[in-house]
Amino acid sequence: MTAPFASVSVLGGGAWGTALAQVAAAAGRKVTLWAREPEVVETMNSAHENSLFLPGIPLNPALRATASLEEAAEAELILAAPPAQHMRAVLRALRPSLRPGAPIVLCAKGVERGSLALMTDVLAEEIPSAAAAVLSGPGFAKDVARGLPTATTIASLDSELARRVVATIGLPAFRPYVAADLVGAEIGGAVKNVIAIACGVAEGRKLGDGARAALITRGFAELTRLGLAMGASAETLSGLCGLGDLVLTCASLTSRNTSLGAALGEGRRLKEIVAERRSVAEGVESAPAVVALAAKHGVEMPICAAVDAIVAGRIGIDEAIGALLSRPFRAEGV
Repeated sequence: MTAPFASVSVLGGGAWGTALAQVAAAAGRKVTLWAREPEVVETMNSAHENSLFLPGIPLNPALRATASLEEAAEAELILAAPPAQHMRAVLRALRPSLRPGAPIVLCAKGVERGSLALMTDVLAEEIPSAAAAVLSGPGFAKDVARGLPTATTIASLDSELARRVVATIGLPAFRPYVAADLVGAEIGGAVKNVIAIACGVAEGRKLGDGARAALITRGFAELTRLGLAMGASAETLSGLCGLGDLVLTCASLTSRNTSLGAALGEGRRLKEIVAERRSVAEGVESAPAVVALAAKHGVEMPICAAVDAIVAGRIGIDEAIGALLSRPFRAEGV
């Protein structure tokens, strides 16, 4: 039987990081959550609640929050869950305190703007000695934190590491499945956030369920094209961290990306929407990086390109919809 890691640190005090810390604590591990926000550390340690990012959900009293990265680095297993655009800075700050070869599970979904790096690329550049894994799949933070049934993917080139991560955080209601395809796990998580914004726009414009179904299906074709071009497995992309995550995110306004798209579709301005939210909608930042990555690999992604143009303010929503609907008819397929 694979031995679990005894202690876990989660980097990032947002909703997803808190939910993962809750899972690890429920699995009986010693859990430390590192957060930048003093109020998150305070309320988690005193009231056992993340009142800033996950209000109303009681947290395991054994879960301890800290503002010290040095303390977080002492754990046997690190789950890195900051927003994707902040992953590099967090890993760079962690590096001096981390022991060589420490295992790090990347739990953010996105592509770094500018460099077009996946999170595994960022980790390889910032902490080359780290043993890498990716956690990705369909799950909303509030459901996971409440212990509702969720399945996810743990991808790593080191199969023993993946199995140890599963043994460490796996629960009857939190079911991780092992995979070896890091690129597939990352591309699925990054692209689905962009497609979710498009589905939200369709919801806000009241275009109907058929439009959402078409966006999910053709969005999956875009996700698959990019993944295959970058060396991902079609099996991974059609699994939990690809199709599964896409369907969940696009089908519910619980998704930060879908709800943001819906607000855009209703005619609200992006700045106003972002300003009133504490949580990050990763698709906004990932959209230009995904489109640039597609161009780099010669892949056509018209839905993602439309989302990028909308959030950048280069095109109006009705114009973007019209451009998509007037595209030439073609054979279905990837």
